Amino acid sequence: LNDNASQYIVKLSGTLRSPKMDFHPPFLMLMPVPLDVETESDITIIPQNFIRQSRITVKLPELELADGTRTCPFSVQFPEGQDIVLSSDGTTNELTCRISFKSSKPMSFLGEMLFIDQEEN
Repeated sequence: LNDNASQYIVKLSGTLRSPKMDFHPPFLMLMPVPLDVETESDITIIPQNFIRQSRITVKLPELELADGTRTCPFSVQFPEGQDIVLSSDGTTNELTCRISFKSSKPMSFLGEMLFIDQEEN
C-alpha cells in the first residue's frame, strides 16, 4: 500500500448455515370426524437461516386403502402466501399453513408431509 512492496495475507473464516424450517406445533393431530366431513388445523412454519427469498411447496402423502385404491385425503393452503421473505434486518416471516383432511372412506394415518423450498431442501 502506498507504493510499499510488502505482502499482506488476509485470512477469512465463516460459517455456512443450512436453511431449515421449524414447525409449531411440531406434530399435528386432526380430530376424528364423520365420513365426508372436513377437519382442519393451522400450523406455523418458522424459517431459519434463509439467505434469499424462497417459495415453500408441500408433498402430500398418497394413502392406499384396504381395497387397494389410492387416495390423498389431505389438502394444504397458505392463507397469507407461501413465500419466505427476508426483511432488511435479515429476519424471515413466519408462514401459516392450513392442513385439511376429508375422506369418504374410513381411515387413519400416521406419517409425514414434506415441506420443500424451491432449491429442494
